[in-house]
Amino acid sequence: MSAPDRGYIITGKVGAAYGIKGWLKIHSYTEEADQILHYSPWYLAEGPNWQAFELEDGRQHGKGIVVKFTGIETPEIARKLAGKLIAVKREQLAPLPKNEYYWADLEGLTVIDQKGQTLGQISRLIATGSNDVLVVKDQHGKEQAIPYLPGSVVKEIDLKQRRMYVDWDLI
Repeated sequence: MSAPDRGYIITGKVGAAYGIKGWLKIHSYTEEADQILHYSPWYLAEGPNWQAFELEDGRQHGKGIVVKFTGIETPEIARKLAGKLIAVKREQLAPLPKNEYYWADLEGLTVIDQKGQTLGQISRLIATGSNDVLVVKDQHGKEQAIPYLPGSVVKEIDLKQRRMYVDWDLI
């Protein structure tokens, strides 16, 4: 998923209302689910725009996350937020070491093979446990998985040109 503005990074999605005091369940897209609680404010998608929401409280609850936004006091009001994407501003994220990237920075990059042929664009990434996988969609909508292995498969990432160069032959 990509945000309408590259200044925002999608970090989760609002789930169902929780309890009677306006709490909400959260589907976190951060590497460690509770890491999403370290950011505030959150921005919720409101059409093509983002609206800021301050976290009043939040915690891990079982295997999930629940939060309370300032000013959201009832389950009826909370339900209106269900299904909205959650983003944070790029400057809220910690800087990464050289040659490390947030997934949001890789999504949408054009992938070019060692012969100079365009393979498609990165539509999403998948964590598999052993290594992450790039899902590349070609101009016909066909998807192909490419292992995200910097140095061996991924040869170069050029964020300014929005390109990734790979040593990979599509099937």
